[in-house]
Amino acid sequence: MTTVLVTGAAGYIGSVLTRRLLASQFEVVGLDSLRYGGEALLGVLGEPGFRLITGDVRDPAVVDRALEGVDAVVHFAALVGDPVCTRHPGDAVAVNVDASKALYTRCNERGVGRFVFASTCSNYGKMEGEDLVDETSELRPISLYAETKVAVERHLLQESATASCSPTVLRFATAYGLSPRMRFDLTVNEFTRELSLGRTLAVYGAQFWRPYCHVRDLAAAAHAVLDADEGTTAHQVYNVGLTTENYTKQMLVDLMRETIPDATIEYVHRDEDPRDYRVDFTKISTLLGFQPQLKVLDGIVEMHRVVSEGFLADVDGPRYTNTPDLPAPDLTAPDATAP
Repeated sequence: MTTVLVTGAAGYIGSVLTRRLLASQFEVVGLDSLRYGGEALLGVLGEPGFRLITGDVRDPAVVDRALEGVDAVVHFAALVGDPVCTRHPGDAVAVNVDASKALYTRCNERGVGRFVFASTCSNYGKMEGEDLVDETSELRPISLYAETKVAVERHLLQESATASCSPTVLRFATAYGLSPRMRFDLTVNEFTRELSLGRTLAVYGAQFWRPYCHVRDLAAAAHAVLDADEGTTAHQVYNVGLTTENYTKQMLVDLMRETIPDATIEYVHRDEDPRDYRVDFTKISTLLGFQPQLKVLDGIVEMHRVVSEGFLADVDGPRYTNTPDLPAPDLTAPDATAP
């Protein structure tokens, strides 16, 4: 297996994985609509092992060209996050569900061997008396975004029983950290930005739990699946993260005070947020030998330096968010292919 299609290659995780695979001598085909721009891929456009196809994953012609000569697919392309899915529910279903199912079908028809699907731990929604949830726990999606991910998971695991392309579902913990396609609409990144700029941080629902994982480790997990024996990845679901990296928002703020001791915090009590879960990550460690290398404190330190030393301009700008106000790609325009 030498050629991997990464959908959403210009995205927050996709741009990190693309670089990692190229450094490991994979050939990479990147597919991206460039909805949020293509700056994240400027550093790899000249790589001999990289080919970029600019187009929409909903377009069958674009998908067919992207799959030429491909051995495996890592599927990141999606409308990611609750705000954009809530604002554009039709597009969320069309991209996250319908296009994902169609892509998997085409992978089977084209003889692609593996399909790695980026899902989310948000699928667990809210714990009901459990200390920790794992891959066998009930899924309780409470947002359209999570509902779309659950729908595709179920489709893959049901359809794959008679399919030649073996799927692996990766339920990612909440991401943070530096990426070529930077985002500041993620909890750790946003909180650190606000405090690094000397602003007062308003924290809502400080008591609710989430797991967190650095974007480089999320990309490393997808890479680990591609490198692993198919017997340990086919038809499997893996939570991606580290069990000790479950935090409440209060705990995150306490960690941030270690780096930014003069931080000013305002707490706003909230009881109604139904997303509250702690996740067990034993399975991926045991079966794949995968262990994240970075922790939340590492992300806070790097983010504080980047913001406080002015590495990025206009850190409040919409380019650093999955803003729901950006227009959808124009499917009537001719798509382009970059070498």
